[in-house]
Amino acid sequence: MYTVKEVAKLMDLTEHTIRYYTDKGLVPSVKRDKNNNRLFDEESLNWLTGIKYLKATGMSIEAIKEYVELCLKGDSTVPERYEIILKQKEIAETQLEEAEKRVKYMKQKIKHYSDIVNNKIPDDTNPGQWDKNFISKIS
Repeated sequence: MYTVKEVAKLMDLTEHTIRYYTDKGLVPSVKRDKNNNRLFDEESLNWLTGIKYLKATGMSIEAIKEYVELCLKGDSTVPERYEIILKQKEIAETQLEEAEKRVKYMKQKIKHYSDIVNNKIPDDTNPGQWDKNFISKIS
């Protein structure tokens, strides 16, 4: 059995996060000792690993809770769990597209600043120096 502190170190999570996940009912196999301290076995570590990875995909705590509850109901819920994972994949793909747009924008900015730094164009990046003509050009 592991303590919260030991699990935090093992899983590279904060103690606060582990307590939060257990308080939300995401680790159904967590035990308590006579002093009401959380104790984790291998099954608990498995739940925490699953939660950690689902959370890393951007899944909400509420969706993870639903997923955990479905897991506890058994194999009959596989189709529902599958749908949750498909939905999360779509969300992740949308986030990826948005991230790619941000990277593209930053690359354009880097090129622009590079041209300024290398004296190819004048500095037009300071909003405090923009005039009405420039503002109408970028709008």
